[in-house]
Amino acid sequence: MKTTQPHNSIRTWFTLCLLLGSFLSACGPIQQTQGQITVDVTIYGQIRQVSIPAGSTARQAITAAGIELDLTDRSEPALFTVLSDGALVTFIDVEEITEIEEVVIPFDTQTIRNESFPEGEQRLTQPGVNGKQEITYRRVLENGVEVSRSPIKTVVIEAPVPEVIMIGSRAPSVARPIPGRLAYISAGSAWVMEADTDNRRPVVTTGDLDGRIFSLSPDGVWLLYTRSDTDPDTINTLWVARADGASTLTFPLDIANVIHYAGWVPGTTNGVAVSTVEPIATAPGWQANNDFHILYFSDNGWVANAREIVPPSSGGLYGWMGTNFAWSPDGEQLAFSRPDSVGLVNLENGSLNQLLSITPYQTGSDWAWIPPIAWGAAGQILYTIDHAPQPGLTSPEESPLFDLVAIPIASGVLVRLSPQVGMFAYPLASPFYAADAQTQVYSLAFLQALQPSQSQSNYQLVMMDRDGSNRQALYPAEGAPGLNPQRLAWSPQPLDSGSYWLAFTYQNNLWLVDTHSGQSQQLTGDGLTTALDWK
Repeated sequence: MKTTQPHNSIRTWFTLCLLLGSFLSACGPIQQTQGQITVDVTIYGQIRQVSIPAGSTARQAITAAGIELDLTDRSEPALFTVLSDGALVTFIDVEEITEIEEVVIPFDTQTIRNESFPEGEQRLTQPGVNGKQEITYRRVLENGVEVSRSPIKTVVIEAPVPEVIMIGSRAPSVARPIPGRLAYISAGSAWVMEADTDNRRPVVTTGDLDGRIFSLSPDGVWLLYTRSDTDPDTINTLWVARADGASTLTFPLDIANVIHYAGWVPGTTNGVAVSTVEPIATAPGWQANNDFHILYFSDNGWVANAREIVPPSSGGLYGWMGTNFAWSPDGEQLAFSRPDSVGLVNLENGSLNQLLSITPYQTGSDWAWIPPIAWGAAGQILYTIDHAPQPGLTSPEESPLFDLVAIPIASGVLVRLSPQVGMFAYPLASPFYAADAQTQVYSLAFLQALQPSQSQSNYQLVMMDRDGSNRQALYPAEGAPGLNPQRLAWSPQPLDSGSYWLAFTYQNNLWLVDTHSGQSQQLTGDGLTTALDWK
């Protein structure tokens, strides 16, 4: 029997081999030779033709042309652009150069109105000097041609010195003799008048007195003042200056951020009491410490460490605004006022003893009202402003009414002297004067709001007896624009007539008024007076 099995096996094996070969051929890569493209590369105006693999970028074309690229070099089209056959690539050689140039800073000219010599007269008090600065520039060149030049750093080598020209602003007037020393701020500098109203001299000429603190020592020898500070974290700094003309000594007291109170310790010529705040970024710009310290200094500028009398505290309702203080004339008592109360400080332990509870005024803004306080000449009565209720108001804090009141220290019984004077009445007792051969009395000056229900309006200067009687308006006349809220100053001694003068500012000029005759006199005319004191 003929069998066919061996033949069939060979054929089957051959068929499998063909199928496997076909499968492997289908799965394996097809090897092809990659094509080349030709592009033109422009280098500094000359064209080079290069052959590069298809799919190459402008960067690869420039490299093929023999150029080594720096990080700043670029091309058109951009270096990452994939090229096609026949493309044109322009190479741009970018170079950055830093150079320093010295330039002149021209000096400025400053004109300052000066009350010490007649109106219109000019004097050069400081010649101007140009400064120098170095400016570093970054220059960018493309293929050797400058395309940009920009400053990247400026260093001042020598600061310019401004030219200062004083222009006289003292209007013609009759010189009047004055007692003591009358100090005032004009254009941020401190001036003093003494002997007569024409005898004026500068005490501090820095131009940066902020007027928050401005107080002559009881003997008139020293001036205590605050200067604004360029440090964004400092509001101001506390300084003293010799005010009697014996020297030009000025020095800081190493105390910063004084807003509400700094004053002289009674019975001393070199003792200073102060309360401070902490600067913050939000309005009003500070958080009060509600503290009270005493320090002493020497004639040569040595300053002792401050001694704490009242420790820092929250200060009650609206205490973030701060606390004000006032010494009695004999220095035996210290009064305080804050948005919610008026009282006395226990000088032994620093505690506060309330005499009058104040309804805090709701200002509806980012500030709080602190009642002004002042002692009577004998130190037995404390004068202040009480926030009075208005009938019909749901919230007492919103009442627009403020009364001038007296607090006899012995009895503590509140006496209302004058209703609806306004929140910025700033009462101030005069020195003692003779009512008759046996009686010594004093008067009380204060500001009366022209619109009593709108305390932030203007005011009229008013004087009355210490018990509220014999009230009389002193300045300005009826119908004239009123005074801005301010602290007043009595003359330290009486005139020849026996009456006293009051010093105040009106339309940013210094004025005096005779409290007996009512006669007033303008002393400055530059419109730059911002604060005053008289000792």
